[in-house]
Amino acid sequence: MKKISKLVTLIGLLFILISGTIDLDDLFNYETQNIPSYITKDNTPETNQINNEITTLGRVLFYDKNLSENNTIACASCHQQAFAFSDPLTSSVGLNGGNTGRHSMRLVNSRFSNEEKFFWDERATSLENQVTQPIQDHIEMGFSGTNGDPDFNELIAKLSAIDYYQTLFDFAYGNSTINEDKIQRALSQFIRSIQSFDSKFDEGFLQSPNLNAPFPNYTPQENLGKQLFLNPPPNGGAGCAGCHAPPEFDIDPNTLNNGVIGVIGSTTEVDLTNTRSPSLRDLVNPDGSLNGPLMHDGSMTSLLQVINHYNSIPNNPANNNLDNRLQGPGNQTQQLNLTINEKSALEAFLKTLSGSDIYTNEKWSDPFDEEGNISIVGGQLSINENSFEKSITVFPNPVETDMSIQLETGNYTTLIYNLQGKILYKKKIFGNESLNLQILTKGIYLLLIKDNESSKVFKKRFIKL
Repeated sequence: MKKISKLVTLIGLLFILISGTIDLDDLFNYETQNIPSYITKDNTPETNQINNEITTLGRVLFYDKNLSENNTIACASCHQQAFAFSDPLTSSVGLNGGNTGRHSMRLVNSRFSNEEKFFWDERATSLENQVTQPIQDHIEMGFSGTNGDPDFNELIAKLSAIDYYQTLFDFAYGNSTINEDKIQRALSQFIRSIQSFDSKFDEGFLQSPNLNAPFPNYTPQENLGKQLFLNPPPNGGAGCAGCHAPPEFDIDPNTLNNGVIGVIGSTTEVDLTNTRSPSLRDLVNPDGSLNGPLMHDGSMTSLLQVINHYNSIPNNPANNNLDNRLQGPGNQTQQLNLTINEKSALEAFLKTLSGSDIYTNEKWSDPFDEEGNISIVGGQLSINENSFEKSITVFPNPVETDMSIQLETGNYTTLIYNLQGKILYKKKIFGNESLNLQILTKGIYLLLIKDNESSKVFKKRFIKL
């Protein structure tokens, strides 16, 4: 029982030590993810193609609360992986409890769209332009330079003083200088990497590439919903594809507003400027529940509410920016007259657009541990470059006090680094040796042994208990 207990304790310790770790020698694949051949829309600029090193930096920035003035809010606070990178709240909570003016848009498949502008009102000319605006917002993350807030230059100074950013920016860009352009490129690359193409719709489309034909994996109700989605009115359809064209289900860049003109927290104000929407993919998560309320004002809490809205668009004289595709004859608003069965079919179809991988895939998850710490390993501390040509044995690992090194007689230098690349131990050895490591605290370290005659090196990561 003691051996089992010790093993369990060791496994737990290993998990604690390894969690919150970015291994620069074992990066997630963001560059060449599996994108179906039928997905052709892509708003990635030529000057900011996805790169594993830069996207890894973007992942850390996205989840780091240091990007807010008081270290309480990250991008991920309002765009949560469990909700397709949206927020279950109508209005997200920003700095010091302030609330955002609009619902946090889902970020899933942001890349796969003809629309290059971002935010509900399209005020950002690109995703690169968008990603640092919340950081510079007084309510959201607080580096606004207004109302007594520090400005963006103070954020750069703050990040420059953090060890892991010195390592990550150098790894991603070849130097450790931090500026807004580098932050924008990294964050937008990470967001563009977030994709979802493992839905029931994708399975059906692969089996039957004709969108207008029934999908063999669909129920009759789902196939009816698909036809209603695709076909325009009054030809037996709801016309949804006119603004949300499959297979990306992105928003047409030329749309005007959709008849939802409310303002969060107000019963009298109107907002006619919202003409963008996220992809319709992953409206719901794998259990069928919504990934947060819908529309810019979060006013709709079910798919049926959305369908009812489009079935009968409100005729509001104050709305002079309604999309013409939502207007009927005689300057009247759209009235589809869908039956209850047709509404249910549309709802069933929309649910087939959700995948499952996006919600749990580690490549898009929080890289920080539960206490908000992160360790960077690899890179300049690579263990993939062993070129030692002599037989060597290093044990035990993990080690409590003494580490034994067994190798043939020669002239060697041993060094031990922490995960930030700082040398903590250095000693010349000439063959078999025992290193006393009591000076080291618990953690992960790198042992390097250099053959001074050939300059060949041996590297091994080890755990100090």
